[in-house]
Amino acid sequence: MSAWSWVYWLLNPPHGLSLGLILLMSFILGLLHGATPDEHTWPITFSYAVGAYSTRRGMKAGFLFSLGFTVQRALLTTLGFLGLAYFYMKYNLDGPVYVIVGVVMAIAGAYILRGKYMHLEVDRLLRSRTHAREAERTNIYERLGDVPLWMTVVHGLIAGFGFGAYATVITFVLAPQVGSLIYAPLPGLMFGLGTMAMQIIFGAAFAALVKLYGLGEDAVRKLGAATAGRTLYYGGLAFVLIGALVIALPSIDSFAISTGIPIPNLDAFDIGLVLVLTVVGAIGVGSMIKSYLDLKALARGNSRRA
Repeated sequence: MSAWSWVYWLLNPPHGLSLGLILLMSFILGLLHGATPDEHTWPITFSYAVGAYSTRRGMKAGFLFSLGFTVQRALLTTLGFLGLAYFYMKYNLDGPVYVIVGVVMAIAGAYILRGKYMHLEVDRLLRSRTHAREAERTNIYERLGDVPLWMTVVHGLIAGFGFGAYATVITFVLAPQVGSLIYAPLPGLMFGLGTMAMQIIFGAAFAALVKLYGLGEDAVRKLGAATAGRTLYYGGLAFVLIGALVIALPSIDSFAISTGIPIPNLDAFDIGLVLVLTVVGAIGVGSMIKSYLDLKALARGNSRRA
């Protein structure tokens, strides 16, 4: 069997599988889900892991997010076994889930940034542009709050209501084959654990990015917190906007340009990938670079005054 054949078999499993094979397949599907750029996992893990500013805390962010996600997935496969998950086939929940996730992201981002958005416009009106920029930096980096890692569990629970190719397989193909209600949560649990393993790895990697800038410990903490705050705030607004568009124009959710790669989350350039690239790529990386430049400018200013 070629590599693509194995992927096809995982995504189109036959009937009559043993419980052990079902659980193994669910775990492998979870690994694929966690390793590919999914809009329900990567933006959240990136934001909180970078804000954690240490490898250990970054791994914790990935673990806590996946914990909430795993609980929801276990519930989902139980519904799949009972035949109660077909509302996913009838209703498109992507738009509402995007909006709810976005609102929670924006609230968390505003909490971290501590009132930045109430002060900036006043600074711009009352001061010169140069002074306003300096006040903006000062406001942000003096007001930064701690990154609330516990909220990753909430994000995971909410994001778990998003539905894609992987969820379809474990809910409608694997879960109904487990043979007993007692085992129904297990495919979701194994899928969540597979996702968790990859998100812990990515959480550690995202957190390690902050240390590459060679700043002191306090500056690293501020860089991580500012990046997390901006990514969650602006990324949350992006989620709300896309979610509102999907609710108003459901056909947008079907937009996809095939990439020729037969792996979900990599098989097409679609709304989900646009969100990942926007939040993690443009907003996340852009916020990290801006925070670094701001902190270097503040350090130079403090040196001159000293």
